Amino acid sequence: MDAPEQPQIYLITPPEVELSQFPAQLAAVLDAHPIACVRMALSTRDEDRLSRAGDALREVTHARDVALVISDHLLMVERLGLDGVHLSDAARTVRHARKELGEDAIVGSYCGTSRHEGMAAGEAGADYVSFGPTQASALGDGSFAEADLFQWWSEVIEVPVVAEGALDIDMIRKLAPRTDFFGIGAEIWDKDDPVAELATLIAAMLG
Repeated sequence: MDAPEQPQIYLITPPEVELSQFPAQLAAVLDAHPIACVRMALSTRDEDRLSRAGDALREVTHARDVALVISDHLLMVERLGLDGVHLSDAARTVRHARKELGEDAIVGSYCGTSRHEGMAAGEAGADYVSFGPTQASALGDGSFAEADLFQWWSEVIEVPVVAEGALDIDMIRKLAPRTDFFGIGAEIWDKDDPVAELATLIAAMLG
């Protein structure tokens, strides 16, 4: 994923999806807004459920020329015809994933709040690095990626950066000049109208 002129939306699926409903919901969002990439971030480790979800979501994304990556399940990428993988173990398996998937696949790396891990992931061949959450929340240990980290990264490092986790209108406004992508997930799926909610967030992003 190349660094865009202004931030783009990187959509993250909910951890649980109902396949009778979610593909249509995803299609509605993709039809309404420009989306750079979709991450299938399901919590299940059931191969059959992942395969069925991957097939359903790939049909929706690829019909609209939107890339689809999967969280961590490297071996599912080629099997399901996906565009790449999002690794949640920072820099540890980036090199291996790149070797397995080849140069054309998307390999992304979630590095939490660690500048060092981000740099290591970039050096290992990651196409993008994501940091988050963007502010303290009750989840996890309370640590978060400070705005200064995104500022420094955008000034010094060429690898595109994704801001994700605990985003709201104020945080999107604050980070818009400092990030390439916003990883949006629960921020819209937990609302009654994801399309309208994303419109609000994009408006904040564009100032």
